[in-house]
Parts: sequence; C-alpha cells; structure tokens
Amino acid sequence: MLVDHFPPAGLRLTTPRLELRLPSPQELAELADLAADGIHDPDASPFLVRWTDAPPAEAARSVIHYHWRQLGAWTPQEWSLDLTVFRDGVVAGQQSLAARDLGITRQVRTTSWLGRRHQGQGIGTEMRAAVLHLAFAGLDADVALSGALEHNGASLAVSRKLGYEPDGRLRHALDGKMVVEHRLRLIRDAWERRRTVPVRIDGLEPCLPLMGLDAPSGR
Repeated sequence: MLVDHFPPAGLRLTTPRLELRLPSPQELAELADLAADGIHDPDASPFLVRWTDAPPAEAARSVIHYHWRQLGAWTPQEWSLDLTVFRDGVVAGQQSLAARDLGITRQVRTTSWLGRRHQGQGIGTEMRAAVLHLAFAGLDADVALSGALEHNGASLAVSRKLGYEPDGRLRHALDGKMVVEHRLRLIRDAWERRRTVPVRIDGLEPCLPLMGLDAPSGR
C-alpha cells in the first residue's frame, strides 16, 4: 500500500467540522476545480506569487503541479505537508504545514487558501488550529510562523484569534507597486492558552522519521 512507502498518506487531522489529509487523485482534481472557480476578488489577491491571475484551466493545473512537486521534493530535512481540507466530505481548500530541519529548529510555517464559497464561516480558523495542534502537540514545535499581505484582513484576523504576535514587516514589489507583508509568530505558550478547537491526529508516528524526528513528542 502507498502508506507503507510514504506514511504521510495515512495522516489524518479531524476537528468538529473538518478533516485534513492528503488527497486522492480525484480529490486533487476537485481541489483544482475549486481553485479555478475562484479564491478571492480579482483586484485583491492575497498571494505574492500570482498563480490565481491565470486563466481558470491554468490555475487548476498549477494546483496539481504544485502538489506533485512538493511531494516529489520531500526530504526529512525539508518538507511541505499540503493537506486538503474537507467539510462534510466536500473539498473546501488547502492547509499547508512546512518545516526545514525541524528536529533542530523546532519551527514550522503555515500557508492556506479556501474556495470562495467556503469563506466567512470560521473554516480558516479551524483548519489553521488543526495544523497548529499537529505542530505543537504532535511534532513538538516551539514556534509557528505565518504571514499575510496588509490587505488580507481575513488571514490576519485568524492569526490574531489564535494568539500570534507581530514579527516584523517585509516590503515587496508586486505589479510595479510596493506591498507590505505582515509577518506573524506563535510560540508554544501562547498556543497553549488559545487551544480551543479539539483536534484528533491519526497516523502520525510512522511519519516522524520523514519529518526529521526520531520519536514521538515527550511534551
């Protein structure tokens, strides 16, 4: 079975409303369709890499290419776990958790997106809470990093709700204009105080060596 050769294929996160896991080929196609249907207003992209500005068919293919590319590049030293988010069995978006030299740095970073019809319902908070639980409770991380462009109020609101603190700002050139990225940082103690979403993790232990960890968390 695939999970015998690549244990992250069997990893599952479950919250009261959501399931997060790697998608099957058909589910990956559904995720691509969701992206093609739209993620944001045309004049308010939340991304520095403007992949959603492409025609719908190209945007859909980029979701598939990105997913395969990240899996193909996976090593214990550097990996990105790009989980598809399901609500009542329906594909709602993608929540990613990535790390470099996790066993040494104890630091992760998150990125995510939601299909437009699933926005404004608290799903973004719940799916971020799920991977934060994986990071801190499952992978023994000390720090989680995130970031959002200044106009991405929804993402910034999720970070505030979950206890992130400001971690500086970065200036970028985009389409001939300057945009400001707000960097955010969540430490373990702050996460402990805000962990209100119950999360169940299944299938984690076989994944640990592929994530640069040798044993289950002791904390």
